[in-house]
Amino acid sequence: MALTLYYAWLLSYKSPALYETESLKVVRIVITKPELSVVMPAYNEGRGIEGSLERVDYFAQKTGFKYEVIVVDDGSLDDTSKKALSYANKNGHVRIASYAKNSGKGHAVKTGFALARSDTIVFMDGDLDVEPEQIAFFVKALDHADIVISSKWHPDSKVEISTTRRFLSHGFNLLARLLTGVKFKDTQTGLKAVKRKQFERIFSKLMVKRFAFDVELLALAKIFGLKVMELPVRAKVKKMVSLREVLQMLVDLLGITYRLRVIKWYQRAGSFKGNLETP
Repeated sequence: MALTLYYAWLLSYKSPALYETESLKVVRIVITKPELSVVMPAYNEGRGIEGSLERVDYFAQKTGFKYEVIVVDDGSLDDTSKKALSYANKNGHVRIASYAKNSGKGHAVKTGFALARSDTIVFMDGDLDVEPEQIAFFVKALDHADIVISSKWHPDSKVEISTTRRFLSHGFNLLARLLTGVKFKDTQTGLKAVKRKQFERIFSKLMVKRFAFDVELLALAKIFGLKVMELPVRAKVKKMVSLREVLQMLVDLLGITYRLRVIKWYQRAGSFKGNLETP
């Protein structure tokens, strides 16, 4: 009975921070509790999502854990959900969550985390700009940290990236470090691993829905005293960011700075149990 009620809660769960207007559709609930959850936010990845799932599936198996892969279709305009479901129908490890309106990477990550059932959770972007062969490496690193993040600029990383993306990445990181005090060389690379118990401490305080979500996560990790480890990766960064996305990231970064530096909202969130109202 308790297990049935738990799954009913997962399917009915709604929070203003997660789902403001969109209904969530979840496909394929696997009963066996996994030891590892891989959450993959995806937006308009229909062309490559089946290949990405095949690669993630292969390397998740290599960990030796019972695992699940959760694809969160962030309001794609193409056939991402259809292609992901086609793969899921041939693989009992894969689950699909989707909603109609694109809401951003941060929103998709939080949706996937709310649905994940294991104590160890890996976040990977659906386009797999980071090689999934590193999943086991990041999971093992959680023996020594609460959150493990990937860095394109780690001395041991091997990265293919355009000059423009390199410039934008370094520029945003410099600004994030100046405004928020986050000390890591890279916040945006799409591979992270977290311990559920520790991530739950900051989960409800995460307000940013789009790409600056990663900066907010690390700012909160610092306030809550979580140990964060930065590891090298092999990555191919192909996509360009639009001017609109750059401006949105800057707006979100200023919002994080306001809550962090001016009204100290995050600090108050870290000092009291329960949720605080969003400023």
